[in-house]
Formats: sequence, structure tokens, C-alpha cells
Amino acid sequence: MPESKYNLSNAKFGGGFAEGTQTGGTLNDYSTNNFINQNSENVDNNPADVKTVLVLAANPKTTSRLRLDEEVREIDARLQRARNRKALNLEFNIEFNLQVRWAVRVRDVSQALLDIQPQIVHFCGHGGGDDGLALEDETGTLQYVSTTAIAELFELFSQKNPKNPIECVILNACYSQVQATAISQHIPYTIGMNKAIGDKAAIEFVVGFYSALAAGESIEFAYKLGCNSIAMAGIPENLTPILKFKGHQF
Repeated sequence: MPESKYNLSNAKFGGGFAEGTQTGGTLNDYSTNNFINQNSENVDNNPADVKTVLVLAANPKTTSRLRLDEEVREIDARLQRARNRKALNLEFNIEFNLQVRWAVRVRDVSQALLDIQPQIVHFCGHGGGDDGLALEDETGTLQYVSTTAIAELFELFSQKNPKNPIECVILNACYSQVQATAISQHIPYTIGMNKAIGDKAAIEFVVGFYSALAAGESIEFAYKLGCNSIAMAGIPENLTPILKFKGHQF
């Protein structure tokens, strides 16, 4: 088994990896460090604005391998900076709770949304354009979920919890602008890719985007910094991510 790039001590797996290849199976739960009031000595009288980020990762065994573990590691590392800033400055009042689901099957998406009730949903994996997003079936094989179905799902959840709604959906997958456009009819901010995006560009976007969120910046600013991070790395894909705001391209 290859050594993970970051601590997976809290992971609970129903599938796994064998000789570098992901096996089939159901992953019931995996969460990274929960950054909420872990040390009672550091609790102050100014409650933090806690936002939950749900990462849905899928790399079916019949598709090319992606560096999804590296992408999640970068999200984790950037969001931890929010906790560090709050420890140094009581006026900085943002904390993030990161939850990750691996080897996501079609049925797992709605269950994760019900269980976790996130404010930010981040999908990383393959996209198929008009075919839909590439998730897994019960054997770990590719199964597309249609644009209509995924949009209807987010429509349901946009109505479910108006006091603590989903604020942003990021589809860090090739040709996912189709799904982003449909989802943006129901979610304030949606980000998709207007063409294929390479691993390096996808990871650089994550670095810029979540660094900005962890610093308390807006989603619009985070999007711009994510695109700029791709350009700063010398990767000619900085125009690939597209931000949608209530049905309109940003």
C-alpha cells in the first residue's frame, strides 16, 4: 500500500488502494481535523462563524488516475490557516470544518448532504461534459450522474435549510461548466471548468481559492485568486475555471 501524503488516522474505509489502484467498495465516513474548539483553553466568548466544507472525491477504476489525495491535502492545509489566524487574532472569526468522502457513488452524494449539511460542496474527479459528472457504481466502475439530476438535487437542498444554506459548489473536473450552469440556478455561487483541466492546474486553483477563504475573503475574490494562482505557476489554464452567480457568468 502506498504511503499517504497526509494523516489518514481518522479515516474509515470500505474500499481502499492496492498497488496504486483504488479498489471498489463503499466509503462510509472520513473527516479531516475538525477545527472547532478542540482546545477548551482557547475558547473565547465570541462564537466563530463556522463553515463546513464537504469534499466529494471520485476516481472510478476505469478512469485515468488523478491526484485527488494531493488536492484534498492542499484544501486541508489552507483551511487550517483560518484556525491559526483566529488563535492570533480574536477579531478574526472564521473557522472551517472539513469533511471528505472518498470513492463517492451516486447514492452517496445525497446522503453526505443530508448528514453533513455543508455550506461549501467541492467535487473533485472526472467530468464528462454533457454526459454528466463521473461517480462510481457499487463495484467502483464509472457511472455518470446527469446534469438534470444533479441540478435537481441541489434545488432540493437549497430549499431545505434556508437559515444555513449551501453557499458555493465547486466542480473541479473537466468540462463541468455544463453542470455548474445548471446548479447555479439554485446555489449563489458555482464554479465549473469550461474545458479539460490538468492535475497541476486543478491543485493550483485549490491553493489560491482556499487560501483566500481561510483569510476571510469573499468567494468572488477567492475565485480570482485561484485563477491567478494557476497563471502564477506558469500554467496556461487560468481561464478554465468559470464562476457562475445565480445563473450569470461572473
